[in-house]
Amino acid sequence: MNYEKLKPVIRQFLTEKKSKSELYDDNYKERQKRKAFYQSYTREKLLHMKEEDFYEYISQLWSMLIWGNKQYIVDKLIQDNGFGHLKEHLAALLYGEERIEKRWDVFLKAVKGLGPATMSELLTYVDPDKYIIFNKNTITCFTYLEIEGMPKYNYQYTGKKYAEVCAIAKEISEMLRKNGAQEWDMLAVDYFMWDELLPYAEKKIPERRQTEEEKDSSSKKSIHDEIKEKLVIIGELLGFESKSEVKIMTGAIVDAVWEAKIGNMGKAIYVFEVQSKGSIDSLILNLKKAQSNAAVQAVVAVADEEQLTKIIRESKGVIDEKSLRTWEAEDVLAVHDALVRAHESINKLELVPKSF
Repeated sequence: MNYEKLKPVIRQFLTEKKSKSELYDDNYKERQKRKAFYQSYTREKLLHMKEEDFYEYISQLWSMLIWGNKQYIVDKLIQDNGFGHLKEHLAALLYGEERIEKRWDVFLKAVKGLGPATMSELLTYVDPDKYIIFNKNTITCFTYLEIEGMPKYNYQYTGKKYAEVCAIAKEISEMLRKNGAQEWDMLAVDYFMWDELLPYAEKKIPERRQTEEEKDSSSKKSIHDEIKEKLVIIGELLGFESKSEVKIMTGAIVDAVWEAKIGNMGKAIYVFEVQSKGSIDSLILNLKKAQSNAAVQAVVAVADEEQLTKIIRESKGVIDEKSLRTWEAEDVLAVHDALVRAHESINKLELVPKSF
């Protein structure tokens, strides 16, 4: 970690806390309120919560700000995982006695729909002396501080990496304490990064280069899954019914589908296939089969620039060119991040009242 970059930002942060004391006090009270709410739960209370309690539990998280209709997300979590299964794994993650590395990895593998940002936020509320919120903002700040090995893809958010990130955050916590901060737990570190360090990082952070691991073919399957997951989230944020691994006909399963109902007339469907390596024959065949469905408005091939050029060339005369679209994989990741930011900002305005 580059301490010479960190020290002046801490000094500025502590100075501004004094000059803007009312604002900082309000934010401190909000964090304390959130912490008190989640610490009011025990393992037993979590395991015995009802579905309506679970909505309250999940909907208050910062990581849920991207979703306008939080009830839809909560219902989907319960449907995809089973409520009992979901509660058991949450309890094991938050209150288990095994090392955080193992609890983290087991949860990620067992539970669908709750990722590192939500997991780490809950851990931070439950034990703010040990755990930091681990999201894109944390990575941006740590990269600015020249901390190597920050993840780019979801498969790199491992329990081991989370433990490393918490250890680094603990160092920042200790520096806040030594410089006279009145609060220095991991919630305070997160607030410091969000309010003070992130603006520096977003302006000055260099473009991140691909690591050798990411270039290696062994990581391609995980990157393929990452892009597929992001396509589903983008579709949901845009208001589509969005799914992955959809069977369009016998022997043909496509990576992602966006569907929009048009009154009682039918559906408009958009089909996505992601290509990360190997032969493109199955991609072309699946998109050709998808085009046979009259409701399909467009088929989209997602890959890097080199693969897309190959797909365009080899699909001529096989796929109807008028309905074929191409989308670079890196653009998918950028669009996802931008949409998440936009929805977080808009949903903070609370323009739409909560329903029953």
